[in-house]
Amino acid sequence: MDDTRTIRLSVNGEQRHCAIAPRQHLVDFLREELGLTGSHLGCEHGVCGACTVRLDGQVVRGCLVLAVQADGRSVETVEGLTEGGSVRDLQDAFVARNALQCGYCTSGMLMAAAELIAAQPDASRETVRAWMSGNYCRCTGYQAIVDAVCDVLARRKVAGSGALTQGADA
Repeated sequence: MDDTRTIRLSVNGEQRHCAIAPRQHLVDFLREELGLTGSHLGCEHGVCGACTVRLDGQVVRGCLVLAVQADGRSVETVEGLTEGGSVRDLQDAFVARNALQCGYCTSGMLMAAAELIAAQPDASRETVRAWMSGNYCRCTGYQAIVDAVCDVLARRKVAGSGALTQGADA
């Protein structure tokens, strides 16, 4: 008996056609089958946010979505955001503010921050704090993460568009 399913999906803009186990989680598929290791496995209960990816443009927890559920859909990982340059200013701000230490949560934090900035370019510090609270960090205490996101919000606002930029100085 064949216990695989064939799925077709777009991952970071590239079309993929893969045979997978029906019960394989999306984050496991991305990491093990495609070698996209930016998203991490943390709690495996959808609580910590380390496995955060976008599915059809919406942020989801990759540990709660089966890979077969991505059939015919579009997945974007932190690698896709990084390659496209859309989070370059966030990455720079995380470094400048020391908002990453061990780095385990960073990909999920970047995905969440990018979603916030796109959805609420005028977000207040309290909104940033509440939004980012859905992702766990055991190293930084969150202050530096909130500072980094607020820096990017302010820079983009000064830039006048709130649009994604290629760098912190753009």
